[in-house]
Amino acid sequence: MPSELKQKKILANKRVLVLVGPTAVGKTELAIRLAEKLEGEIVSADSRLLYCGMDIGTAKPTKNEMARAQHHMIDLAEPNDIWSLAIFQQKMLATIEDIQSRGKLPIVAGGTGQYIRSLMEGWIIPTVLPDPRLREVLEQFGREIGAAELHRRLSLIDPNASAKMDANNLRRSIRALEVIFTTGELFSTQKDKQPSDFNFKIIGLSRPREELYSRVDLRIEAMFETGFVDEVKNLLDKGYNQDLPTLSAIGYREVIQFLNGDITLEETKVQMRKKTREFIRRQANWFKPNDPNIEWHAMTPDPLDEVMQSILRWQAGIK
Repeated sequence: MPSELKQKKILANKRVLVLVGPTAVGKTELAIRLAEKLEGEIVSADSRLLYCGMDIGTAKPTKNEMARAQHHMIDLAEPNDIWSLAIFQQKMLATIEDIQSRGKLPIVAGGTGQYIRSLMEGWIIPTVLPDPRLREVLEQFGREIGAAELHRRLSLIDPNASAKMDANNLRRSIRALEVIFTTGELFSTQKDKQPSDFNFKIIGLSRPREELYSRVDLRIEAMFETGFVDEVKNLLDKGYNQDLPTLSAIGYREVIQFLNGDITLEETKVQMRKKTREFIRRQANWFKPNDPNIEWHAMTPDPLDEVMQSILRWQAGIK
């Protein structure tokens, strides 16, 4: 086989489609529709979908949605398990290679920008093993002062790292501080990169900000109508500590406060709306409209046909 044809075949076998965009933009539904048309399998790049029993509050794909297309990287851990970025990245890479080995197209979709960037840019994650004693101290300190305040203190040490983290994600702040205190170096400077041999096609999905906010409001109302409070109560009844980093995710912390009698149900919803809006604004820092590597498509009207045409050109090797 001529070397040029061999190289094209290798690139074809290494194709990875990536869907990026903010929370509530519609990534899940479009990913499923593309998977149905392209013999694809979906790889979640959302840190919250990893955990069993955390379904409603994470907007996890429903059983019907997962029946339409094969999904991966969902329900792999218990809420008291801690997955580092390095572990997630290794599992995601192995999953993508398995899908490719079966002649299917991996479709990576999710809103956790750091996870997607680590894949596309070939990050080499610091191999700093967890320090149980240091982590226990940081977790206790974080619980005492709150996730947002711990994040603020991280920003004083390493502003570049903190700027790319959710202020309410206690686990991420703890891990960054753990690496800093263990190595004596800033967390943000410890990521090396190794060029990936994957052939990426990155599709960005967008909606006007006010439309996103409206969709978020509807989603939050639907969560409560379908049993979100009972979901959180069930996790606590199973013995999971309310201070677990995983339960600091948007929605879970607020519902716990409601169950503890600290805030009303309406205040719970207000806080969830506010924090989700803040999260959407932070997501925009990971995937910018002027990024030349991202092909952006508005979600209204339905972009399926134009996205399909673009993907088919990519698969044919046409730029």
